[in-house]
Amino acid sequence: MYNEQIKKDFLSILSEELVPAMGCTEPIALAYASAKARELLGRAPTRIIARCSGNIIKNVRCVRIPNSDGMTGIEAACALGALAGDAERQMEVLETVCDEDRANTIRFLREGRCTSEFLESNIPLHFIIELRSGNSYATVEVRHSHTNIYKLEKDGETLFLGEDSEDLTQLADRSELCIDNIYDFCNNIELERITPFTEKQIECNMAIAERGMDGEYGVGIGKAILEAYGESTFNKMRAYAASASEARMDGCDLPVIITSGSGNQGITSTVPIIVYAREKGIDDELLARTLVFSALLTVYQKEYIGKLSAFCGAVSAACSAGAAITYMVGGSLTQIKDTVDNTLADIPGIICDGAKASCGAKISSALDAALFAHTLAMKGKVYESNTGIIRDDTGETISWVGHIGKVGMMPTDKEIVKLMVNNS
Repeated sequence: MYNEQIKKDFLSILSEELVPAMGCTEPIALAYASAKARELLGRAPTRIIARCSGNIIKNVRCVRIPNSDGMTGIEAACALGALAGDAERQMEVLETVCDEDRANTIRFLREGRCTSEFLESNIPLHFIIELRSGNSYATVEVRHSHTNIYKLEKDGETLFLGEDSEDLTQLADRSELCIDNIYDFCNNIELERITPFTEKQIECNMAIAERGMDGEYGVGIGKAILEAYGESTFNKMRAYAASASEARMDGCDLPVIITSGSGNQGITSTVPIIVYAREKGIDDELLARTLVFSALLTVYQKEYIGKLSAFCGAVSAACSAGAAITYMVGGSLTQIKDTVDNTLADIPGIICDGAKASCGAKISSALDAALFAHTLAMKGKVYESNTGIIRDDTGETISWVGHIGKVGMMPTDKEIVKLMVNNS
């Protein structure tokens, strides 16, 4: 039952989750930890060693690092962060990098001063950055969440040691997250309590979408979608979201407001909704409430899956965007749940094979399924319970999909990483 405590918790969730980040979150997390290690070391490193779990390797190897003039890879992210990053800016750690910094980083990399190693770990998001200079060294270990520092060490002395629990990376209580409570929250929350979040989503995420639509990144997926399928509202929703991701993956230095630790999830759960609202003349208040609905529903789904896995997060975010459109047009709570069920009956198993420019294509495909799911729900059509993994209760369906993504697809994730490590 929705109440004042749930309202407080949900506002705290939004504050924790909807934060700005430049570029793909995994290389930026490496840069942040490297900048933090530089602070500990107290001087410029002569050597950097990055030990990374499989999911970090998977999500860093192909994306361009923002403000780097096209650099890619673990070594570049760490070196740039250590030599030029500002740890105080956290996920915008590389915002102030200049030409001299880039030149120093290139020189550092050419001299082979930064190396990466595979870290055998059961924690999907796990890495250790070690910086050395002379006889001194400093290490920063991050676990579970992109900026969640677990351990700080300098010259053999442990300066900080946190507790090893994924739950401790989140301060707000998430136990009351469910579609009914999210629906009630979005209907009743005072507008001024949510607009600080939604205004930044609109500003940042649409700016990178419009930059991507210029066609200068990747394969120009946004223009290609509109040329191939026409300029309907649904196609524009897919095109702008895919273009935003493509620009971000290809090194655009504009920040994105992320959701559940992912810029692509932040883009997918917002940009289609904003495009739809502009096309249909939806007022600002309803748009704000819809964006919050989409964000909280994305967080809810990802609670079962985790930050990183073999399950493509664009599916969860697209599912949320489709359900949010149903909310926006006045669909009933039943129709909102039917949109979720219809989406998860269709595409619950797209694999995540790392962050890269083609993530935009996956976003487009996932949104196509979610928007079709919305159309079916508004016509009163929904796949019946026990159709595959669809359950009587939509929350149970979400939990089943989460179990498949987190537990069932773990062997798949390991095989993806194995192929990448052996062929890198």
